[in-house]
Amino acid sequence: MSNTDRDLIAELANVLTAQSYSQVVVRNYCAYARDFLAYLAQHEIPITTVKPPQVAQYLRYATIAFRKRRGRSPAPHWHSIPRSGIHALLRLAKGQWPPEPEVVGPEAALRHEICFKYETWLREERGLAAASIVALLAEARYFLVWQLDRGGAQSLNVLSVRDIDLYMGARSPGQRRVSLKDYAERLRSLLRYMYRTRYVASDLAAHVVSPMLYAYEGVPSILEPDQIATVLETTRRDKSPMGLRDYAILMLLATYGLRSGEVRNLTIEDIDWRSESLRVRHSKTGACSFLPLLPQVGEAMLVYLRHGRPRTDRREVFMRNRAPYRPLRNLASEVRRRLSAAGVKPPGKSGPHIFRHARAVEMLRASVPQKVIGDLLGHRSTEATVPYLKLATEDLRAIALDVPGSEVLA
Repeated sequence: MSNTDRDLIAELANVLTAQSYSQVVVRNYCAYARDFLAYLAQHEIPITTVKPPQVAQYLRYATIAFRKRRGRSPAPHWHSIPRSGIHALLRLAKGQWPPEPEVVGPEAALRHEICFKYETWLREERGLAAASIVALLAEARYFLVWQLDRGGAQSLNVLSVRDIDLYMGARSPGQRRVSLKDYAERLRSLLRYMYRTRYVASDLAAHVVSPMLYAYEGVPSILEPDQIATVLETTRRDKSPMGLRDYAILMLLATYGLRSGEVRNLTIEDIDWRSESLRVRHSKTGACSFLPLLPQVGEAMLVYLRHGRPRTDRREVFMRNRAPYRPLRNLASEVRRRLSAAGVKPPGKSGPHIFRHARAVEMLRASVPQKVIGDLLGHRSTEATVPYLKLATEDLRAIALDVPGSEVLA
C-alpha cells in the first residue's frame, strides 16, 4: 500500500472516530476500505475516478473471495458492512458519494435543464418549503422521464391533452385516490411552469383530470385513553437509550398532539427549564407556540438528555442511536414499533398522527372549545380542526361548534 493510501486510511479512522463510531466499527470499516484500495491498485484505477458500477463489481469480487477463503457463502446482508466502509472512504476521497447521476443524451440533458430551472423557480420565486419542492420535483422527473422516453426531446413541442390523459392513466394502477389527486396537482404546477417558460406550446394544466375527494371523507385512526396509557407504560419500562428516547417522544405526541416534524425539529434551545415552557415551531404554518412544559413531559425529556442521548454537537433533541449521530428523519417506524410492543393495533394508520387525533378528541370530550383545540394543534383556522374531531360524533352533538358558512347574510 502506498503512503498516500495509508494516510487516507488514517484520516478515515480519525473521521469515523470523530463521528462517534465504536472502535470495532472503525477497525472493520478501515479494513474493508484498505482491501478496496488494494483492489483499485491491482487494477490501476485511481480512487478519484471510481463510479458506482466499480464498487458493485468489487463487492462481487469480495463475495467470491470470501467463499473461497471460508468455504461457504457470506450471510445475505454481509455486503452491507464492506459497502458502508467503502462509501465512507469515497466520501472522504471524492467529497461526495454517491455522485450525481451523469447526464447523457439530449433527453436527459433537457430533463436536467427543466428540473434545475423549475427547482430554482419554486424556491426563489414561489418561496415553497423544502418538503414541497422535493415532492414537486419528484413528480416533474417522473413525468419528464415518461414523456421523453416515449417521444424524445421534440415531443414536448407537441404535448397534447391525450398525452396528459395517458400519463395519468399510467400513474393510476395501485394508487389511492388521494395520491392521484396529489400527483395531478403537482403535474399542473409543472405544466404551468413549462408553458410560462415556453417549453410547451399551450397551457395544459386545466386538462389534468384528478379524482374527486369529498371534505372529511377519510376516517382517521384513533387511540383510546387506555391504549395510550398501555403504550406509554410499556415504553417507559424500556430503560435502554432507545427506550428513553421513544418514551420522551411519545409523551410529547400524546400530551400536546404535536406533528411528527414538530417533534423532530425540537432543539435544546426550545426547552426553557427555568420558565417551564416549550417552544414549538409549527411545521405547516411556520408560526411558533409556547406551551407549558408539564412535569411528566419535562421529566421524560430530562432523563433522555442525561442518560439516553448520544454525545453530539447537534442541537436537535432527538437523535439516532447509532453513529453517525444525526437527527431522526421520521418517527413512523419508532411509533409502529412501540405500538406493536404494547399489543395495540389501530384499525387504520399507525403513525405518529394518531396521537394528534386522540388528543383533539380527548379535549373535545373535556368540553374544551374548538378554538382552543385548534390553537394547541397549531391551526390557523377552525376549519382545519374539524377533521380531527369527526370521530367524536356523539360529543359533537352535545357541544355547539361554529359551522363555516352558517352566518345569515344581511
